[in-house]
Amino acid sequence: MIETVFIDTNIPIYAAGKSHPFKQPSLAFLQRIALGEMEGVSDSEVLQEILYRFAAINEPKHGFAIFDNFIKSVPSILPVEKEDIMLAREILMKSPGIKPRYAIHAAVMKNNDIRVIYSYDAHFDMIKGIRRKEP
Repeated sequence: MIETVFIDTNIPIYAAGKSHPFKQPSLAFLQRIALGEMEGVSDSEVLQEILYRFAAINEPKHGFAIFDNFIKSVPSILPVEKEDIMLAREILMKSPGIKPRYAIHAAVMKNNDIRVIYSYDAHFDMIKGIRRKEP
């Protein structure tokens, strides 16, 4: 059975970015997803984060390119529903120090029975029921 994993924002950003220690592992990980070795999913908030990040640094065209490539390689984008926001609120109450965007991703994951997230962000380690891996 192929494992379903959640892909955080920083993976496609590092994969498309300049030289960095996380670039090659991120590219290799996304290649594994493209080859069907595991099923990668993400949520609409990840796409918003990509667009926001590159608009904020005045590089919207770069953001659009990352967005477009990510959509092609990870076609399963989960919506953020009311139930996710309500669970995110609970996570925030139980996990001081977690930012809302992490809680939203974790809530989407939990509500879709996904327990593994690929991310370089250690904040996910603070959320019970979520296991973080790095590429």
